[in-house]
Amino acid sequence: MSNHEATLLRQNLRLVKQLYPTLAQRDLRSLRDLTRAHSLSVSQGEILCIDGKWYVTHAGLLRIALRARCFGIRTALQERQSDPLASRWVFRATVFKSRCSKGFVGYGDADPSNTSPLVRGCEMRVAETRAVNRALRKAYGIGLCSVEELGSFSPPQKPPAAGPHSNGYAGTNGSSNGQPRLRDQLCLLIRQHNLDPTLVKAYAADFCGTETLREASRDLVESFVTELAATAKKNRDALVCKLNSYAHPTEANP
Repeated sequence: MSNHEATLLRQNLRLVKQLYPTLAQRDLRSLRDLTRAHSLSVSQGEILCIDGKWYVTHAGLLRIALRARCFGIRTALQERQSDPLASRWVFRATVFKSRCSKGFVGYGDADPSNTSPLVRGCEMRVAETRAVNRALRKAYGIGLCSVEELGSFSPPQKPPAAGPHSNGYAGTNGSSNGQPRLRDQLCLLIRQHNLDPTLVKAYAADFCGTETLREASRDLVESFVTELAATAKKNRDALVCKLNSYAHPTEANP
């Protein structure tokens, strides 16, 4: 064991005994093994003890990848498996240990049922982090589960009540009820079904009965997003024809 590893081990043991005074000897032995194997630091938040079990964190996995000179990490949203209206997101992550590596793949999903109420509205980022964590654990042989992969057993929080002078809307990119931002939902639908963003905005304004989409209430925009998703799934060709009707015709030069 190098001097750095010995120093890190002493620091970890001293801090853990202060934070978790009732920790059993077998858990301390596990910490010694983890410190020797992966040089993870408790003070840096790279490893945590929850209910007597050790978990690696996203920061710890990135530190391991950095020390191992990881070549790169690529993530991709799995659009077919994701459902923005239900706040469900699925990501695929691929870790390349070297330039010639074929890659180690991991998947991560997140929705309100398996995330903490504290991160409500951030399910997309949680899903991506979980995918990266799983791919990193596979690539570097980390048997520990990561903290970010843990589900939440907390009951869902009730949305805050709207104020007496509020119409429940904070702009097209607001998220007053913990759902993904409406703008994000629209962008995803446009990408999924290869729609023209300008025509979609024009259709949305007409649907909401306003000059611009920004002037519409959140309820109207939410209804439009639901309608757009249903129509695109049922009959995309008909939707494209509908959108084309909002295109401004250009006059031919004489």
